[in-house]
Amino acid sequence: MFYKDERLALFIDGSNLYAAAKALGFDIDYKLLRQEFMRRGKLLRAFYYTALLENDDYSPIRPLVDWLHYNGFTMVTKPAKEYTDSQGRRKVKGNMDIELTVDAMELAPRVDHIVLFSGDGDFRPLVESLQRQGVRVSVVSTIRSQPPMIADELRRQADNFIELDELRDVIGRPPREPRMADRDEASFEAK
Repeated sequence: MFYKDERLALFIDGSNLYAAAKALGFDIDYKLLRQEFMRRGKLLRAFYYTALLENDDYSPIRPLVDWLHYNGFTMVTKPAKEYTDSQGRRKVKGNMDIELTVDAMELAPRVDHIVLFSGDGDFRPLVESLQRQGVRVSVVSTIRSQPPMIADELRRQADNFIELDELRDVIGRPPREPRMADRDEASFEAK
């Protein structure tokens, strides 16, 4: 359901897409992801939304954020909030739904098709509003994980549902070969 001459924009809910890919057992190669959608239409923008911990000297997501920023993605970040729940567990909250929604609504008059990488049912009203403005909306997530990562109401609202698992061969990062040291350790342990 893509047309070569349509203007496309990608809206990636970073934590949601990461969780869906992880549930399916693969990592996403964002260079391949961008190339795939450039092939499908005229890609105007690729937005990536994520919250970052302020206090950490090193965030494991920082290298990805920097790479995406230098490689054609529009990065939208905000500080994550840390708190302790009622059981005393440390939790992190960093919802980017509002930022993604505002950006999608602002860009809607300039695009023909928006691809939303999220299964969050909170986006159903956004999809409905974009459709009223004449924008087609595809949603990328998965129903193949247990439990499914896409809310049923979002899947029903979308013009097109793209199963993330079916993109694995196109946008998945090849599994890494074990490092030489890892193989040596494994063979040593086996003896």
